[in-house]
Amino acid sequence: MPSSNAPKGARAPFIHAISDRLNLWSEMALFGLMLLMVLVTVAQVVFRFFFDALTWSEELSCFLLVLVSLVGSAVAFKRGSHIAVSFLSDKLPQGARKVLATFIYITGLSFFAVVVYYGAIMMKAESGQLTPAMQISMGWIYLMYPVVGGITGLHLIDGIVKTWEGGRP
Repeated sequence: MPSSNAPKGARAPFIHAISDRLNLWSEMALFGLMLLMVLVTVAQVVFRFFFDALTWSEELSCFLLVLVSLVGSAVAFKRGSHIAVSFLSDKLPQGARKVLATFIYITGLSFFAVVVYYGAIMMKAESGQLTPAMQISMGWIYLMYPVVGGITGLHLIDGIVKTWEGGRP
């Protein structure tokens, strides 16, 4: 898959293709998860008002909200649309700007490595515990942290490569 800043006919590095594909899947999943969260929340309100309350809907909505936030942050990192204060970096020469961008990407990568590591630990430690209403293993719930953390880390590595190819910062 050619990158947007590559010369015509050149192929983008493999990391770009993987990151782009994962982002596409993440965006589609994000749409589906948001839709599901809205439907579950509406059903929760309707059933609580007109019928007997759904015992599992609040729990599912909460887990979906956390997952949507994580997937949304991964998409934001891929697009470069996270909050940034750029008045300092805008005044730097191109070479220093690349070094600063790389430092920021590495800092983010370090953070998401911690998320992946401790998410995996929590997943293993809590896998014997069941959610109160839905009665599913908490291991499945905590799986979102290493998976989305890994995807975000891959996007950050892709950002480093693009920075040094002449794309961003």
